[in-house]
This record gives sequence, structure tokens and C-alpha cells, in this order.
Amino acid sequence: MMRILLGLIVFFVLGNCTPKEKPITFKVMAWNILHGGNDIENGPQQVIQIIKEIDPDVILMVETYGSGKRIADSLGYNFHLIAKEGTALDDKNVNLSIFSKFPFGEPLDTEYPFYLGGREVLIKGQKIRFFSNWFHYLPWENEPEKMGMNTAELLDWEKTETRYNRIQKVLPYLKRYSAATDSIPMIFGGDMNSPSHLDWGEETKEIHNGLQVPWYSTKVLEDIGLIDTYRTLNPYPITHPGVTWDSKGVKDEHRIDYIFYKRDALKPITSDSYNAHLGEPFFINGKTFPYPSDHGFVVTTFSF
Repeated sequence: MMRILLGLIVFFVLGNCTPKEKPITFKVMAWNILHGGNDIENGPQQVIQIIKEIDPDVILMVETYGSGKRIADSLGYNFHLIAKEGTALDDKNVNLSIFSKFPFGEPLDTEYPFYLGGREVLIKGQKIRFFSNWFHYLPWENEPEKMGMNTAELLDWEKTETRYNRIQKVLPYLKRYSAATDSIPMIFGGDMNSPSHLDWGEETKEIHNGLQVPWYSTKVLEDIGLIDTYRTLNPYPITHPGVTWDSKGVKDEHRIDYIFYKRDALKPITSDSYNAHLGEPFFINGKTFPYPSDHGFVVTTFSF
């Protein structure tokens, strides 16, 4: 009897000591490359070189404008242009695209491909929905804290132009896919053209003329459960502002490019932002390249 009991104990102990599966990690980059990278000499080639140094697994690209397929092919990525079926892959009028080292699944089309679209990506057998987006730049003010408005007035001003109206168009899609993340995780990123409510709170009011502003354009994403990866991992906006928009000679520094996610199985483990002025030296990994965009970019590494 004792031998049987000892055998059962050994069986259950060994059965519960099976090594856990190692988490899968992958890197996501969100970048507005400005007019396909064509605003400086050999700009698309500089985009290629910078992407090569970052080495992301998935890229959420804005202002693709005809350069995406060439960039993807030179780096060995699968390429998805967010446009109506039949659109030429080098069409210079198409804004958004997605690059992936992993296989693609189904396209995630919307009626507003200039502003939002996506593609399923199959990462080691796990389906994840990726979305690239662009929110319209109007209304814009370099220093909104100096407009002489209180918080309520600034929030009303934020809704006076195209950006708010376009968000209403794409919001039903974001809500639908956000509600389905119990089964399929979601990563959403790009150029929001808006500062974040997370950067305009209590801790930053001294640099914003005493104002705390829950900017609608990012708060609405939080309200449907999307999580800002950069600010989650870099919670102090004073020490880590994460600026991705900074015009030379103008005081207009803001964080306006983002990567969001939703699903408990996903976990952002690092998130960094990079920025330089258009045409000026960009330093990375001990190398220097002329910077081809007016936007910085965000890179987040996930595990699941």
C-alpha cells in the first residue's frame, strides 16, 4: 500500500513540474513617415534604414503615399495597404498601411480607409487584430493652454473641427473590435494629432497654465478599454514626455503618436519614443541618418 501511495505522489509531483511555455514577444512600431518619406532627398531609403535599425515585427504606418510596398519589399515584410480592393499598391493617395514579419489573416476593412483600417496578424498561431489610424489634424493649436480658455471651453473647442467628426465615423468600428478582445487581442496605433489626457493631469498642470484637460481624442479610446502603452510603462510625463511632434523654432512639443492595446493576455514590456527634426541627423545604434519625417515614432514590445 505504501509503495502505491509513494508512486501516486511521484506521479502527481512530476506531472505538475512540466516547464511553462515561454512567452512570445514581438515589437510594434507606429510611424507617420510624412508624404511617403519624400520630403528629403532619398527619404524612402532613410525610412528603410531607420526601420532596419529598429527591427520591428509589425509596423503601423501613416502617410504611406506610394512608398510602402517598396519599403516593405526591401526589408522583407508582408505588406497590407489599407484601401479599397483593387487599389494599386503604390497609389500615392493612400494614407495607411501595415507591415508584418508574420503571416496575415483577414483584412479588417472600414468605410473610412483614409482614417482607419486593419489586418489580422498570425503570431505563432495566435490571431491578433492590428489597426493603423490617422485622426485629422484640425483643430490644432501649438500651445492650447495659452488660448485663454478653461478646461470646459477647451473641450468644446476640440470638437469644433474635422477631427471630432471623423472620430465619430470610425468609433463604431473601434468599439466593435474592442468588445471582441476576450477572444482576439487588439493593437491600435498611429497619428492621433492630439495631445493625451494622460499628459494633462494634476502632475503637469504647472506647465499647462494650471489646466488639467481630459482631451477627448485620447480619452474616448481609454473609455472603450484601450490602453496607452507608452504612458503605462513611462508613467511620469514630466520626466518622460515622449514628444513625437516638435516643429523647429516653434514651441509646440506634444506627444501625438501612440500605440494602444486591449486584452489581458497581451502585456507591453517596453515602450519608447524617438524624435528628430525633418532633415536633421537622427542617431540610433551608433549610426546617423537624415530624418525623413516631421513626426517621431513609438516602439512597443509586447509579450503574450
